Amino acid sequence: MDPATKERFKWKFYRLAVLLNIIIILVAIGAIAFFRAPSDYRIPLFVISILAAIALSMYFWKRYRETKTWLKEQT
Repeated sequence: MDPATKERFKWKFYRLAVLLNIIIILVAIGAIAFFRAPSDYRIPLFVISILAAIALSMYFWKRYRETKTWLKEQT
């Protein structure tokens, strides 16, 4: 793998790692909101954070599959 392709892969990997961390944080925020938030905000905060995590996970899987295909083409 040439240096330019290696650098491109590194940035693709960083993006996927950051997205995965954001998804994990959103799920954790949803769990904390469900148990610790004031009763008026409990369900809306839980639903919003879980829906955001689901949306980001769908985006993550799309990018993951594209990156995996791209990486297979490079070898």
